[in-house]
Amino acid sequence: MTHTLFDRLDRWIELYRFHFSSSDNTTIDGSSGLKSALKHIHTFSLVIYCVIIVVGTVGNGLVIYVTGFKMKKTVNSLWFLNLALADFLFTAFLVFTAHHWPFGQFMCKLNNFVSLVNMFASVFFLAAISLDRCVSIWVVVWAQNKRTVRKAQVISAAIWLAAATCSTPYAYFRTVEVSKNQTNCWYPSTITENEKSALYIFRFVMGFLIPFLAIFFSYVAIWIRARRMQRMRKRRCHRIIFSIIFAFFICWLPFHVLSFIELKINHYPDLGSTVHVAGPLTVSLAFMNSCLNPILYVFMCDEFQKKLKQSIWLVLENALAEDHLSVVTSSRSLSRIPRKSDSTAPNTVEVVSV
Repeated sequence: MTHTLFDRLDRWIELYRFHFSSSDNTTIDGSSGLKSALKHIHTFSLVIYCVIIVVGTVGNGLVIYVTGFKMKKTVNSLWFLNLALADFLFTAFLVFTAHHWPFGQFMCKLNNFVSLVNMFASVFFLAAISLDRCVSIWVVVWAQNKRTVRKAQVISAAIWLAAATCSTPYAYFRTVEVSKNQTNCWYPSTITENEKSALYIFRFVMGFLIPFLAIFFSYVAIWIRARRMQRMRKRRCHRIIFSIIFAFFICWLPFHVLSFIELKINHYPDLGSTVHVAGPLTVSLAFMNSCLNPILYVFMCDEFQKKLKQSIWLVLENALAEDHLSVVTSSRSLSRIPRKSDSTAPNTVEVVSV
């Protein structure tokens, strides 16, 4: 039973590691101590993945519900809705990449394509939100006249199209292979080093470097502008800006750094143990950014918090009153009958309204 459990954990982590990488034919060699450490790391990563799936799906689902159905349609709510949708689909699709792959070649490519589209879209929308906030705070008059929901919808569609375009090469190389009597969906063993390098460099530039520079310089500009605000607001702005930049940087940079280290395994075999140990941890950090986004970008918004509390309270009220609906309805109708007394007893009405 123990060996079976660890075998399944190894396959789970292996599939996640190669969800974005292509060194799928490497094997873990080393002492028994290293293998034992790897098993503990794999177990820890498995727990983190489960937390990411649950928290990311629920958190982003709440954001989709509130921004899509409860809040007025604005440019900000549209950004948050698309960001939450990308993160929601990204975390939800993690479940399908954690199992033995019996679904064939087409679904292998489709699953990888959908996951990468949402990964790129999430990063692109973070950059779009940052640039939009920078423009709104520096060019106030122009933003009030030209910043419309219609234009935000067009930009959102362009972001999704760009994400799909960036994801196409990775889905093209994805294939189904059988290794050790296990059918997996990953990059083929025939992929060349130049092709791997091109995929890694493109993913780093489009999926990290350009969005990070956009986010960084946008919030530096916002911080400069915020220095003129009141002291309390400036401190709060500093905390938010620091958390946004730090979260994006710390979540994605280790993943991309390890990807480039992984390219050097053939020339420096000693790096193999480093990649195998750090691989699950860096992937966990990268996936965790999809859980942090709704917290950093939405839950700090006062309007969103208000709408969320109202929605949760309404759901609880309806759920608790469902079994006694007839009693509640009759009591409400009785309370509305003496309309004359209502007009003469404002204190009673005030108490009921509270």
